[in-house]
Formats: sequence, structure tokens, C-alpha cells
Amino acid sequence: MSPLVYHALVGFVVLNAVIGMVTYVTLLERKFAARMQSRIGPYYVGWPHGWLQPIADALKLMMKEDIVPRAADRWVYNLAPLAFLVPCILVFATIPFAPGLGVADLNIGVLFFLAVSALEIVGLFMGGWGSNNKYALLSAMRAVNQIISYDLPFIFAALVPVVLAGSLQLSVIVEAQRAMYGAFVFYPVLGQLAFVAFLVATLAAENRVPFDILEAESELVAGFRVEYSGMKFALIQLGEYAHMIATSFLGALLFLGGWLGPGPAWMGPVWFLLKAVVVFLVVTWVRWSFVRIRVDQILAISWKLLLPATLVLLMATALVVALRSTGGA
Repeated sequence: MSPLVYHALVGFVVLNAVIGMVTYVTLLERKFAARMQSRIGPYYVGWPHGWLQPIADALKLMMKEDIVPRAADRWVYNLAPLAFLVPCILVFATIPFAPGLGVADLNIGVLFFLAVSALEIVGLFMGGWGSNNKYALLSAMRAVNQIISYDLPFIFAALVPVVLAGSLQLSVIVEAQRAMYGAFVFYPVLGQLAFVAFLVATLAAENRVPFDILEAESELVAGFRVEYSGMKFALIQLGEYAHMIATSFLGALLFLGGWLGPGPAWMGPVWFLLKAVVVFLVVTWVRWSFVRIRVDQILAISWKLLLPATLVLLMATALVVALRSTGGA
């Protein structure tokens, strides 16, 4: 089999796996939120617990009419969902699920993930601008401000495990956690603070409550996607949840030991998925437990608190590693 055909097949499998995960992560989120609010959640479509509800939702969106606003910039408007989706799918190429089980275990895996995931803002702003809608444009401008503000804290928090492991390769970072009870989150002080900062920055990067100002329903209706319908709306939703899943995978790899865990080697991917689900549910729990905060408060938290804290944390980690390497600690 030629390398081109092999990589095409791998890409096809990964794409379908991501679509499958997104489909049922939405059901998991709705069920989890319902339990928090003493409800049942989706139940009848796919009795007895609504297992077919995500498929029904997907079919409904596929059959809806694709409406394009008369004054929209058609090229920008039509390309925006793809420009938003592609980076969210591409980051999965660097995610190893176990030793040797992944698309590409790059030696700059963390750097690739951070760089590519930041490109989603291009598609997001294209959607806001191309719609020719004041609510969509305001939402896109808010998103640019927020994501730029929280990208640096997110990067600094993610670099703490990189410094501790001495590598940007995700598989090497996971194996380095064997010496720390199987997870960098157990590293005294530095691990816990970095993980908390990572979760806060993740909430902002994923536009989740309390950082969901770009789609505040009372102000902006549905945010930058207010003019989208049908399959284009489905692609945007797919991109949002795919990026959230990928970030949960990254958190599990960097801080929770990835596939490390008790039991035989074949249990590695199972442990990895369980840890990623824990990260996802923590983000979901915060979403359904807190209220939205103001725009000025969101930016103040980033520039006045989280950014200086993560920068000091990264410098402290580098100092600890330097002292350990010279025998000073």
C-alpha cells in the first residue's frame, strides 16, 4: 500500500471517529446536565435512554434548508464553517491513544496542537464578518478578544508538563509521568496549579460558562453563527465539540498520565478515554454550575491574574528543573 493511500485511509478513519465521538459527547453532556438539574434528559428517541437522539438531531440539521442572507459575503460566509472545522479536526493527528496508536506522534506534538488549534479563530471571525449581521460581527469581535487573551495562559499552563518532561512529544510526556505516581497533577504545588490554570483557560478557549460572552443569548442571540442553518450550522457545532474533545485529550495527556494505569497494556486506551471524560465532565460541571461574568471581568481575569500567574508558574517550573539537573534540589 502506498503511503498516500495509507494516510488517506487513516485520515478517513480519524475523521469518522471524531464525528462519532462528537455525536455521543453531546448526549453525554445533555444527560450530565439533566442529572445536575434533577431532570431525565433525552429519553424517548432510542428508548429507554435516548441513545438515538444525537443521530436524530444530525438528520434534522441535514434536512433543514440552507438559508444564505441576501447581504452576506457569500464566499466568506460559505467557507467559514470549513475554516472553523478543519483546525479542530486536524489537531487529532497529534493525539496518541497508546504507544504506537495514533496518526502521527510528532516530536513537536504540543507545539503543533497549540498552533493549529489557534487557527479556529480565523473561521470564527469569517463567520461573523461574512454574515453581515451586527450580532454575529460583535460576537466574532468578542471571540477574538477573549481567545487572544486566554491563549497565552493556556500555552503557559500547557508548557509546565513540557518543561517537567523535557520534551514536546506527547508520548514522551506521558511516559515521563510514571515517575510522578502516573500523573503530573501529583507534582507538588506546580502540577496542581498548572492543571487548575489549564482548566480555566480551557473554559475560556472553548467559550464555556462563565466565559461565554460571544454567544450570550440575551445580547447576541446565537453569537457568530446566528445566520447559519442546516448543514453549515452542523459543521460549526461539530467543530466546537471536536475542539473541546481534543482539548480534553490534551489535558489527559499532559496532566493525568494519558494511557498510564493499572492492568494490562491493552487497557491503556481505556484509561486514556476515561481520563479525558473526567476533564470533559469537569468543564461541563462548571458550565452548569456558574453564571456568565461581564466582558471587563473576563479580560481582567486573564491579563491581571491568570497570565502573570501562569508565567510565574512556568518560570518556577524551569527553575525547579534546573536545580534538579544540577543537584541543587
